Amino acid sequence: MLVNYEVCDTFATITMDDGKANVMSLQMQAEIHAALDRAAAERPVVVLTGRPGMFSGGFDLQALRSGGTPATDMVVGGFELASRLLSFPTPVIVAATGHAVAMGLFLLVSGDYRIGAEGPFKLTANEVAIGLTMPYGATEILRQRLTPSAFNRAVTIAEIFSPDNAVCAGILDEVVDADRLSTAIHDAATRMAALDPKAHVSSKLRARAHALDEIRRGIEIDIAQLQRR
Repeated sequence: MLVNYEVCDTFATITMDDGKANVMSLQMQAEIHAALDRAAAERPVVVLTGRPGMFSGGFDLQALRSGGTPATDMVVGGFELASRLLSFPTPVIVAATGHAVAMGLFLLVSGDYRIGAEGPFKLTANEVAIGLTMPYGATEILRQRLTPSAFNRAVTIAEIFSPDNAVCAGILDEVVDADRLSTAIHDAATRMAALDPKAHVSSKLRARAHALDEIRRGIEIDIAQLQRR
């Protein structure tokens, strides 16, 4: 198992841990979806987090560069997972325990409230740096949260952000000492649990309607381009 689901008080924590970089493989995605299915039925506040020092290193590059249907499914599945988080029926807190690279960053910015641990961590969409054109779906996921300046730097020059400047960039909402991360998560989850559930989800979908439409349109373009390779 790559994902653990644990309920505590009014929130459920979904922890990714493959012992390495928490790559967004098809198996990792499937296990996150299974955990979200359970959360959707039980209706707690959701916390998505990673292992100490590593939130997620993004897609499995070996599988990505091998191409074919598995690579297409992995990429499209990652963007669809981000879209699910953005429209999830209960509040979603994403706790960045460390590095968040590429698909890891896209998941991070898809939470309703995002907390990062202080440290020498890289928060970056590194596609351009490794010779990949930024996919349309990924571009729209970033656009809906980053400031205009940070968005352009993230997409076009693969800027590496750190927890120190991630709040100003729109990547994170809060940064805390690593040893205070659990407390910050608990405090945020307590605040989220006090929200009116129906008002939360209807407001979320209203605020993000355009972004979700654009992400879906971007995914469809990405599918067409990946299938032509």
